[in-house]
This record gives sequence, structure tokens and C-alpha cells, in this order.
Amino acid sequence: METWAGFCPGLHLSLGIWVVIAAQTLHNAKAEITCASCASPVQLHVGELELGMSTDPKEEPGTLKNIRIEFRELADTDQNTGVDADHETGVSVEDVPRFPQHVSLVGVGAKEDASGSSELSHRGSERAGEPEKSEGAALRRAKRSGPEFSEFSENGRTGRTDMDAAAPEDRGSLFEGHKQGRSEFRWNRDEARGNNRQDEPKLTSSTFSLAGDSAHNHAVVYWSGQNSSVILILTKLYDFHIGSVTESTLWRSTDYGSTYERMNDRVGTKTVLSYLYVCPTNKRKIMVLTDPEFESSVLISSDEGASYQKYRLTFYVLSLLFHHTEEDWALAYSHDQKLYSSVDFGRKWQIIHERVTPNRFYWSVSGLDKEPDLVHMEAHTPDGNVQYVTCRAPMCTEANRNYPFPGYIDISSLVVQDDYIFIQVPTSGRATYYVSYTRDSFIQIKLPKYSLPKDLHIVSTDEKQVFAAVQEWNQNDTYNLYLSDTRGIYFTLAMENVKTTRGIGGNQMLDLYEVAGIKGMLIANKRQDNQVKTYMTYNKGREWRLLQAPATDLDGNDIHCILPFCSLHLQLQMSENPYLSGTISTKNSAPGIIVATGNIGAELSYNNVGMFISSDAGNSWRQIFEEEHNVWFLDKGGAIVAVKQPSVPTRHLWVSFDEGRQWTQHSFSLVPLFVDGVLVEAGAENQIMTFFGHFSHRSEWQLIKIDYKSIFSRKCTEEDYQTWHLHNQGEPCVMGQKQIYMKRRPGNYCMLGKDYSRILSAESCICRAHDFECDYGYERRGDGNCRPAFWFNPSTVSRSCSQGQNYLNSTGYRKVVLNNCTKGVKEMYMARKQQCPNRPPKGLQLTSKDGKLTANLGSNVTFLVHLDEGDSLRTNIQLDFGDGTAVSYSNLSWTEEGIKHLYKSAGIFRVTALAENTLGYDSTTLFLHVTCPVEHVRLLAPFVVIKNKEVNITAVVLPSHSRTVTFFWWLDNNTEPVITLDGSISHTFPDDGMHTVTVQVAAANAILQDTRTIAVKEFFKSLLLSFSPNLDEFNPDIPEWRQDVGRVIKKALLQVSDFPEEQLLVAVFPGVPTAAELFLLPHKNQSEGKKKSEEVLEQVSDIIVSALNQNLVEFELKPGVRVIVYNTQLTLAPLVDSNPRHSSSAMLMLLSVVFLGLAVFLIYKFKRKIPWINIYAEVNQEKEQEMIGSVGQGDSTPKITLSEFPTSKELMEKELDARVKRGVGNACESTREIPNCTSV
Repeated sequence: METWAGFCPGLHLSLGIWVVIAAQTLHNAKAEITCASCASPVQLHVGELELGMSTDPKEEPGTLKNIRIEFRELADTDQNTGVDADHETGVSVEDVPRFPQHVSLVGVGAKEDASGSSELSHRGSERAGEPEKSEGAALRRAKRSGPEFSEFSENGRTGRTDMDAAAPEDRGSLFEGHKQGRSEFRWNRDEARGNNRQDEPKLTSSTFSLAGDSAHNHAVVYWSGQNSSVILILTKLYDFHIGSVTESTLWRSTDYGSTYERMNDRVGTKTVLSYLYVCPTNKRKIMVLTDPEFESSVLISSDEGASYQKYRLTFYVLSLLFHHTEEDWALAYSHDQKLYSSVDFGRKWQIIHERVTPNRFYWSVSGLDKEPDLVHMEAHTPDGNVQYVTCRAPMCTEANRNYPFPGYIDISSLVVQDDYIFIQVPTSGRATYYVSYTRDSFIQIKLPKYSLPKDLHIVSTDEKQVFAAVQEWNQNDTYNLYLSDTRGIYFTLAMENVKTTRGIGGNQMLDLYEVAGIKGMLIANKRQDNQVKTYMTYNKGREWRLLQAPATDLDGNDIHCILPFCSLHLQLQMSENPYLSGTISTKNSAPGIIVATGNIGAELSYNNVGMFISSDAGNSWRQIFEEEHNVWFLDKGGAIVAVKQPSVPTRHLWVSFDEGRQWTQHSFSLVPLFVDGVLVEAGAENQIMTFFGHFSHRSEWQLIKIDYKSIFSRKCTEEDYQTWHLHNQGEPCVMGQKQIYMKRRPGNYCMLGKDYSRILSAESCICRAHDFECDYGYERRGDGNCRPAFWFNPSTVSRSCSQGQNYLNSTGYRKVVLNNCTKGVKEMYMARKQQCPNRPPKGLQLTSKDGKLTANLGSNVTFLVHLDEGDSLRTNIQLDFGDGTAVSYSNLSWTEEGIKHLYKSAGIFRVTALAENTLGYDSTTLFLHVTCPVEHVRLLAPFVVIKNKEVNITAVVLPSHSRTVTFFWWLDNNTEPVITLDGSISHTFPDDGMHTVTVQVAAANAILQDTRTIAVKEFFKSLLLSFSPNLDEFNPDIPEWRQDVGRVIKKALLQVSDFPEEQLLVAVFPGVPTAAELFLLPHKNQSEGKKKSEEVLEQVSDIIVSALNQNLVEFELKPGVRVIVYNTQLTLAPLVDSNPRHSSSAMLMLLSVVFLGLAVFLIYKFKRKIPWINIYAEVNQEKEQEMIGSVGQGDSTPKITLSEFPTSKELMEKELDARVKRGVGNACESTREIPNCTSV
């Protein structure tokens, strides 16, 4: 805890501060592409940050003040990538590093997110939208525990903390001569300590308090810049208990922030505002959204916020995207995933598409897309797939939509950036990425063969090259850096194991930084041997080296730091608040100057850090502060201003005119201020800074306008400049040229002015080896030469190379993109033109377009043929689809769009491709499963079986499938199923009791199942039952009805016998006429002996048969409808048992066989002439057992002997055979409810 001493002796108050940065949240799949040309940090995995509070135990409840402040400059924005017009702030476009180390890359990774993670994010993720959680430039501060500074007298001594005591402004009190008329003084470390407050110089400043907004905990600051004097501030009260905004105030200044006017009466005193947007191409046009909890409206201003017109909205806007050239065009994304467009600056909106992925929509890119109103978007199909869609905003109907990539893509993978479009396709196991360069057809990205990426982020796409960060299969917290060729197809390794840092919002940040103003210069933190070290390169990753530590410290003591054992290491985190500088700062208008937080030692550390500066592009370094400071460049980089980190209040800033060698202290406020952010050089014609913050946690918002023109004595003349030669440790050629810059002479207190030129001359150098990097498929060995990787065949020639043509044969090297060297070894290293050889086809590959080996019956299947080697124009391609159809093409070029085929039957088909020319041939095979979805499965099994006797169990599938169905049989309580490709199995039940059998049928993406319960007994008796004809009139032939009727029949039978209920089983067969079978089961405990039990069953059977013959068994189906139950036949089941019989039983069986044959013949021959019998053999579609045919019987049915009927097993087998012949064999044709799957 720090102690702050006020002007009253002995007064000690605790001071605490908590800062939370709220970052844009992006939900993905964990498989996304990321890109990053914006000024916000590169977030590899974006997580949602929940707003919380910091508490101080010494503070009374209710005094907490949660402050969140956003700083928005209305100028710079990149519309092509979806950055909101008000998100990039405080830094001019030229000063934005092209891929700052913490920029979110979105779109081409394979992890899911949605949503998600691992997700990739791109600069389009910096869209404004969701309240309180999605501002890339948002900063929320909890209350500060400290004194009310306003209570102290101006003549009293300004209090400071112990932390302040270590700052440069408090280190000295004796200063060099204080010049008259200048509000400044200098500080050198060698001078005496101490300072009198009355001697402190003052900057010209004015303070304005936002009166009445002390309770508001969220503020958004907008300054249009570009010579505009208008500043807009939106403050809001966010209620954390209800999770919404309850109050808002809009402030406007027209004098660069000297005074502000409350604008609530202009927008409506009761209107609660949520967000403010400014047109990037016309800063006078402003769009303000109301909070949807109260109303959904948009307020539009055309005079820089002086007046507004309100228009109602029918949807809730989550984010806006303005067109990069047309000032009235905008896209709006709604809370229900719909995308709208407006061509009159938000007055009217028209829907473009539904089910659009958040942050995956882009306006057209000038010079690449033909129509300026073209919209690129990632949209979901009704069945859940994702497609890349383009259409023109005013006429985006289904007929006018285009699909540039033929097929589905991964969610949150579309990135449209500069000349490139990136997508990821859904694959099983491995991620596959595609790129389109200058809107050409998509080509698969080629990474080294065994990189096997888990995650991929597009870091940068400018300068006609793609910079990608790839997390490979064996990496967890590091990424490899890859550089592409101009088309973005072939990638080579630039650096391995780049460190990632977890940001405040839970996002992973890539420790990579591009130095502004020096083309090709990068700084990265690399993990090596469990240590993290900082490296830098001057040629885009061709060569890396450690940073040389300063020779002396701040006290002038020598530092003994010898490479490679000791070096300077830098923290590479950019602030998520664009109005705080982060840990490293560079500027295009100040080439060669790098200011960063770091440490000296063997590895990167976050302890004992200091501030370091380089004036010669990293060749040498000096320490400037012992503590962390925020740093900004003034006067187009001619001066550097530093302010302590905002954890403690301050009233001083430090300015250096000699590139950090000497610093002058200036006072900008009479009362120390907790600085939440600073606006610097927003306008080109003024020298104004604006500080935002609080004097204490109870005070209102304070805005301090500072005019720093007074720190300059005059404008610079030619004598104030000198030349500076860019070099790399003495080597004058950097990126193939000698560059000479103009810099102001150190110590000259003159203003550079707007006409300051940075580069004086650039002369091309002679090409040398370090101007070339390894080409795709080559790796740099220990001797510095590029050799083929073990997996790469350098003799491979593209199939597009035809006899008589020429191709470029790689030497293993390629020149670094944008390297300007000429002559020298260029001819030696550049690819050589050679004549295409005549060669046989090799490496033939056959795949389906979607990468799957299954297809639904009736759908078109597109086959892709790829040939690694061979003359594509002179190679014949033949494709046999495996169903008796084949096609042939005279050359491979005819197959580039794919070969389509429609299969008319289900099955597994062998698809064969053959490539052949005069020198040879190559072939490949693919096995395609064409399936018809399973609609119905019925398990056929006997109701009762004999113990230890094998029984057949059959599953009937409708529609019938050929070799494309898998059966999973679950028998009893087995933990593992029996898996077959056949629809029947044989099984023996060894134990008495009730046994459950379940079959699951898997075909395509459908799985159906059916279950049967089988009673297993050593012996049993059964009777066939029939019913009076009136029952058929009420038979709907569904399983539930049969179960209910069986229960009623069982209840009726129990009334005529005292047989135990659990030993009686009634099974009603499907179909009509209605029939059933009655099973009489022995008691579980056969203590009386088997013979005695058989006698009991015989007696019960006689009783039931007698009752049935006397029509004593009946039941009421519904009022007035009574159904009589009849006995049809006594089955032979009582004679079936597990023990051998004697000769009498054998004789009986022999006689039964004779009569069985006679009965079958009579039934088959005279079945239409016998009035009392009807064999039912219709395929029923319900999930019900069909063990035997049903037999009907009238009231006058005569009795017949047992031997005249076949056994139940034989009847079941005959019926199954009949079903196969009549229906099951061609189920799609023999049933009216199942569609005909074989004739689609």
C-alpha cells in the first residue's frame, strides 16, 4: 500500500486503484482465422470480461465508484475489415502498426466457439456494439481511496505518494536555468534533489468538470480531429444490479474542450443513449443509438452533433459498419443475427440476410470488387451449415446471391482483408485453409507438410504478403510465424515459438510488434530453453538477433551485459485503451525512435523493469526512467511526452526534444489527477492535448485541455535538421536499400510543422544472400543454406505445366517481399525459367468436394480429381462411379469444377479414377457410402422361448438398405453390443426369466432402435386366440392399442381361472383380422417337479379352453361393444422341452410331421375355400412382434386335432418367408407409408 502525505502533518490516507480493460468479445468455434491491421492488441483467444468492482476495506459501503471511460477519435477507421468508425482513436492511420502484437485474428482456426475460442478474431472484431462489454477502447476504473484534493489550498504543498517520489518529476529540486517566458525546467540526474512548488512552470491549460455526472460510471469521448474543434462526450450510469444503462448525458464542446454544453434537451430529456457513431468519410454526420431497454431509435445529426432527428428502429443494433467511400451507406447487425443496410445514413433500413455470423460481414474493397455496394458475409443455412455469401446491399434476394466458395465453411472463419479472402473448411481431424487472392478462385493454403496447425491467425495482409501465426500440433502457449508469397498460398517459417501473453480480458496476446516507420523491422519474444528472450529483425524474419543492452544505467554506472548470455528484453503489450500507450511505442513520423518497457538480463522479466529508448532503430539503447510511463509523440514525432502510469495521481508531464537524452518537466494541473486517458495531436493544425480523469473517486469527470504550443520557441528552419542513415549494426542496406532520413537536431526547441519530410533518399543496394529467404519446401540448415525438407520433392513440376510451355524452377530461395535490391546474386537465387518436361501422371488423388465418404441417396455428389505431376493438357481422365456409369475427359482442365454424379440406389460404391498419357498411368480408388435414411425398424422375436435352445432374432429395416446399415444388438445387461452387418442373429438364453433384447440400426446420420422382452422357460403351453369380427372395426393397428387390448384379454381370462397373473402372457399380433396368442408359463420355483408343473399347465389349459368354447370369455371394448374371445388351436409348445423323450413321444412327433405336411398342403391349396381360416402375411409398419400368422374362427368353428396344425416355429418361418417374398425384399414398393428410396 502506498502512503500519500497531505499538507497537514501526520495525515496518512490509503490509496488504491483497480483498472479493468473491457475488450471486444468474439464467439467462434474454436476454429478461426485472425487478422490484425488495427491498432488494438492481437487477441488470439477472445474471452468475455465480466464487469466487477474493486473494494477497499477502509471505504464505507456505497462509496464505490466504478468508472469506465472510452476514448474515441472520429477520424481513423478501416471499414473494409469491420472496425467501427469510433473505435480507432488517438493514433493517426500512419502510426498504426500493421500487425501490433495483440491484434485479434479471427476466422481461420479450428477449435469451436461461436463462439468461442480456441477462436480466431480479426480486426473486424473491434466493432462497437454490446453495452458494457464490447468496447476495444473501454477502460473501467473502480473507486480510488484517497483525499479530496480539492480540499487542499493551492498554496499548500502538493501531496505525493512514495511512488511519486521515485518519478523523474520528484527526483530533483535544483534545475538548470529557468528561462524567462517559458513554462519549463530541465532535470538531469546529476543535479541536486528537491524542488519548490512556486518554481514549477505551468502549461497553458483549462479544466472543465462534467457537473452532475459524478454518479455516471461510464464515459465515451469522441474528437473528430482533422482541424475540427468539436469534442463529444457520452456519459452513462450502468446499473450492475439490473445489468443495463439507466441514465445518460451527452456533452459537446466547440472550442477544443475548453467548455462543454449539455445536449440532453436536443436529444430528449428522458432519452437514454447507448452508443455514438461518426461517419468516417464525413465527420459532420453523427449517428446516436438509444438504449433498447427504453426504446429502439436512432438519432441522426448532420452538423457535428448540434441538432438531431429521431427515427424509430424495428430491431436492436449490436454493431454498425460504415462504407469506406459512401458516407450514407451503413450495415447494421441486430441482436437476432440479421444484417440490415441503409443508403440514407440510418433513416431507413432494409434486411440483407438472416442468420449471419457476428462480425463476419464486410463492405466491398475498392479496386477489387466490381460493385461498391457488394457485401461479403458468412451466413448459416437452415440446416445449420455455414456458407460464404456475397450480394449487393439494395437487392440481396436469394436469386441475386452468389456463393464464391462452392461448399460449406467453418463458422467464424471468413476474413475479407485487403487483397485476400480467407476461409476454413470443415474437415475431420485436420484443419484446411483456403485463400482467394484479388478475388480469384480459392486455393488451398500450403503450410509445411507436417506443421498440422491447431490454430491459425492472419496477422497481417499488407505489402502484398500474408503474415500468419500458427499454433502447431505440439505447441500449447507459443505460435510459429510464417510468411507467404504474394498470392498468400505458400508459407515459409519466419520464427518458431513466439510467446503469448494473457491479457486483462482473458485474451491471449501474441508477443510480436512491427516497428512503425521502418519497413521490415519486427520485434518478437521467443521462448527458448524455458526462457523468453527478445529478438529483432530488419528483413521481415530472414534474420533475427538479440538486443544489445545499454552500456550504462541512469546513474552512469557501467552495465556488464555480454551477448548472448545477457541482453535487453522488452515487454510488447499494447494497451487495450488506445489513449494509453502500452509498453512499447513507435511512430511513422519518428523513424528509428523506439520507447519500451523492459529489463536487462538473461531472460524477459516483469520485475525490476525500466523504460528504455533507442534513437537508431534498435542498434543501441538507453535507459530513461526507472518506472513505467505512458509515452506519446508530439509535433509529428519531434518531441516525446511521458506521463506516469495512471495508478497514482500526478500533475506533471515530461517532455524531451533530444530523443530522450534530457527531459523537461511541465505542470499541467494545480491538483494531481488520476489520468484515465490522453488525446494527443488529434488535429493537424493545433497543438492540443486533452487529459481525462478524476481528482478523486468522489469527484466529477475532469477534462483538462492543454495547449503545448508554448513549449516551442519557434518553427524549425533548414538549419535545425540533420540527416540520419538507417543501418543494421553498421550495415547500411536494410530491405535492399540505403535509406536516409531527416531528423531535427537533438536539443532544438523548434516546431517541425506539417510540411516535415521524413525520408530524404532511398538508394537500391546490390542483392546479397541476406535479401533472400527459403522458398516453400526448403529449410535453412546450419551452414546458412536452404535445403529441401525431407517431405518435399524439388523435382516436382506443376500439372499445369504442359509440354512446349515454360515454368519457373525454384532454386530453394525467394526474395523477401518488398526487398528493393537489384543485380548482385539475384540471378543466382531467383527461380529459373525452364521448359516443361513430358512426364507420366503421378500422385492422382480422388476426393468428394465436401471431403466426406458418405452421401444421401438422391443428392448430387461432386468428385474432385487432383494430379500432383503430369501434363494436365495431355492426360486423359476416366472416372468409374461404381454403379455401371463412367465418364472420360480428354484433359484434366475439364475437371477443375468437379465431376457431378447422381446415385439412384443405396449401397457402397467403388469409385475409380484413372489418369493416362503416352508415358504411363496412375489410378486411385474411393469407396462411397450412399445411404437412404432409416425410417423404421422392427425387431422380430418370439415372445416365449425354450431355455438353452438357439433362437433367431431378426430386425426388419424400412426402407431396405444394402450393405449400408450397421446393427448393434444389446442382449440382456451386456455392456458391449454384438455388431453385425446382417439383420439377424442367433442366440441361446441359458437362464429362466424375462430377457430384454434391443437392436439399434445406424445408417447415415440416423440411429433407430426397437426393444423386445422375451420370456425364457424350460417348457410352456400356448393357445391361439381369435375374436368376434366387431373387434376389427376398432383396430387401428398400432402397438399401444395391442398392448391395451392384451391387458384387457388377460383380465378376462383371469376371471374364468385362478391361474396366477404373472404366469399368464397375452400377445396380440399386428394386422387384421385380430389374433393373439395366450402363453401359460410354469411357476418360477418348480419345487413340485417338472412333471407336476406340466400337469398343472394341462389342467389350466383345459379350463381356459372349456371357457373359450362356451363363449364365457368376453370383454367390453366400449359402451355397447362387447368382444368374444375364441380358442383357435392348441399349439405343440407343451411337447417341446429340453429333455429327450421316450418312444411314445417319438411316435407322436412322427405322426405330427405327417399331419403337418397334410395341413400345409390343404391350407395352401384350399385356403380360399375354408371359411374359418385366413393366413395373414402382410408387412406391418408398426414396431410390434409378428411371430406367427393370425387365425380367425367363427362361432360354429369345428374342433380339430393337434396333429393337423404345424408348430409355432414353422408357422413363423413360413410367414417370414412370405414377408420377404412379398414385402421385406422390396419394402419401399410394397408399403404405402414408406417412400420409394430406390427411385428418387
